[in-house]
Amino acid sequence: MDRIIEFVGNHIELSGLFVMLLGALWYSEKSRSGRSVSPQEATLMLNRETAVIVDVRDKKDYGEGWITGSVHIPFSSLKERAVELAKHKDKQIIVVDKMGQHAGMAGKLLKAEGFENVCRMSGGISEWKNSNMPLVRK
Repeated sequence: MDRIIEFVGNHIELSGLFVMLLGALWYSEKSRSGRSVSPQEATLMLNRETAVIVDVRDKKDYGEGWITGSVHIPFSSLKERAVELAKHKDKQIIVVDKMGQHAGMAGKLLKAEGFENVCRMSGGISEWKNSNMPLVRK
């Protein structure tokens, strides 16, 4: 740890450039995966019928509860099954996963498949539950 501090002290310009490039990479990746919406924003869009939820969790997690009206397409098969979402191209697509770790990648994949209105729910289903929003269970 002392050597890192010494390096940063001796090479301020390089260290600053590294931090700036890291920030630019983070911003670039975040913007490519779509904007982030809260569960409350998602609820408003669903109530206005201007959005559709795409749940990319695996079958086991999906079976524990899902958002009413959501379309379940596991992340592992999203590329092959993206055509199922063609009827929703005019709506905002909100990608939901378990905790937000795959939603960004799924958003990028959907954008690559031609969907322009893609965003992700911040925090995933965990945030939805923490906001005391309802889930459908069998």
